[in-house]
Amino acid sequence: MDFVIFVIAMGVLIWGADLIINQSERIALKFNIPEFIIGATLIALGTSLPEMAASIAASYNGKPDIAVANVIGSNILNITLVLATVFLIARNINPNRDFFAKDSTWALVPVLVFVLMIIDGVISRFDATLLLLLMGAYLLFLLQDAKNIPEEDLEDLDESTFSWVKTIPVLLGAFILVVVGAHFTVESASEIAKNFGISEWVIGIIMISLGTSLPELVVSISAAAKGKVDMAIGNIIGSNMANTTVVLGAAAFTSPLSINASAYLFDIATMIVATLLLVFITANKLYNKSAGISLIIILGLFLNNTLQSM
Repeated sequence: MDFVIFVIAMGVLIWGADLIINQSERIALKFNIPEFIIGATLIALGTSLPEMAASIAASYNGKPDIAVANVIGSNILNITLVLATVFLIARNINPNRDFFAKDSTWALVPVLVFVLMIIDGVISRFDATLLLLLMGAYLLFLLQDAKNIPEEDLEDLDESTFSWVKTIPVLLGAFILVVVGAHFTVESASEIAKNFGISEWVIGIIMISLGTSLPELVVSISAAAKGKVDMAIGNIIGSNMANTTVVLGAAAFTSPLSINASAYLFDIATMIVATLLLVFITANKLYNKSAGISLIIILGLFLNNTLQSM
């Protein structure tokens, strides 16, 4: 029964996030926000809502392992699964934006800051404040950078199809779905872990992180299929940035997160390696199937190690 509740709750969580993503994109287009900025901010934050809701719920319920593992697992999967899938399915990847010069380091910095924060075994509310400030700096950078984008590169939204009267109720209903779905996802996942003798860390880093990464996967595949690779890659970089700063920060604000870093060295190291590989790919503009296969290899090693530890 717990597994059925988990699947339903995860579905509600993803459905709510999808509604928020769609409405956020429409609002952004109404105000002529560039495609990449939409991907790296509104859609990235929207697709990170499941992670945020799940991690906050886990923190509130005294399950810090689930909260932290969800973030680490999602960051790994976003790069090794979602980005790899984009590389493997897209016919021609030639992004207009220089992701190495402007964005990939923004995905690496919070990961390194996270490593420093967990040395003392806890992510405190002070740490959470620093993480949120880091996200604020990234958003400020993006908004400043957007001023340099030519008007002709902006997309237009048909004003006749946009209505605040419809958008606001949909957003409110979607947020309720996300909150309710997150609560039951965490609780049912915790019960599954107890029933099968699996640690909450493994549940968080595999089951919950895989489920909460589905919005990124769906959005990025859809964007790549439409030739919007800037939006697809921007969504992944922005989502990882949001996971490590906003999601972790919000969870730590709810309740300080204790973590035994030495027990989870492989998972933390995998997140670092995957992020460094992202920087390497963007630095050398290796947007091809070979890069996708390399990322899949990292994913295979990660899953193999996790399954062996169950």
